Amino acid sequence: MDRKYLTETVAADAEGIARAAEILARGGLVAVPTETVYGLAARADSEEAVARIYEAKGRPGFNPLIVHVRDRAQAERFASFPEGAAIYTREYWPGPLTLVVPRRSDAGLAPAVSAGLPTVALRVPAHPVMQALLERVDFPLAAPSANRSGFISPTTAEHVLASLDGRIDLVLDAGPTEAGVESTILALREDGSVEELRPGPLSPLSRTDAPLAVNLAQGEAVEAPGQLASHYAPGKPVRLEAAGAKADEFLIGFGRIAGDVTLSGSGDVNEAAARLYACLHLAAESQKPRIAVAPVPNEGVGRAINDRLRRAAAPTD
Repeated sequence: MDRKYLTETVAADAEGIARAAEILARGGLVAVPTETVYGLAARADSEEAVARIYEAKGRPGFNPLIVHVRDRAQAERFASFPEGAAIYTREYWPGPLTLVVPRRSDAGLAPAVSAGLPTVALRVPAHPVMQALLERVDFPLAAPSANRSGFISPTTAEHVLASLDGRIDLVLDAGPTEAGVESTILALREDGSVEELRPGPLSPLSRTDAPLAVNLAQGEAVEAPGQLASHYAPGKPVRLEAAGAKADEFLIGFGRIAGDVTLSGSGDVNEAAARLYACLHLAAESQKPRIAVAPVPNEGVGRAINDRLRRAAAPTD
């Protein structure tokens, strides 16, 4: 870092985690690493703290937040889990899976985390720093991605500061995140059906032993983060499925298509997911006014990559 930031960055060690817990207890905002992207954490039981998240991000009030908890037991204090939910919480928690489930009337969460909906989005994160932080506090953490709303998600502390410097209290720096794209989101309906609201690193609905009926029909209501048509925007026009670059384009390559940067030279979709937002940040910072992206297979986590790229390329008007 070549300048002094208004928002302080500290190492995500025991001392840093303790300091973050103190700030959160007072209603402050802390950017925290997860296994997906950096999240902007605030105590989810405080209306004032949650309002600060929306203000810092410039996030529309109809867009709900994910609430991070220690385990299934804590999650049950805030939500009712439909029959058959155990396969998802047992097999994929902790991990990059968010479940949208009916919110308890006595949950004690700030109303804004659900954006007026009768449901709540819950996740048990696997990242050791986020786990350690949740163990230190006696409240759940609302934690959307730590970036200005609609823009590229952050996978490093530097990405966080690029859009939120001076708007939040602290960044816990644990280096680059691993998965690189946000969690898979499933809505577990009370009638026993399941709806995928956002593809991510996991594909639980591909299991043959899933006990719940699967309904993949997408509704128009925003029930979870990442459903807005235009999202993850780099601030420049984005052309997808590009076999090469035009003169005014910064090319993000994949596999045999080399670019100014590449998601994965070997064509590995997992590597591509981990590098996606870093490459978009570099493209946004380049001198070229447009961005082109090579094709990425729509398989496995490639579905999540293509979902994010389509939203990044969508018109903002």
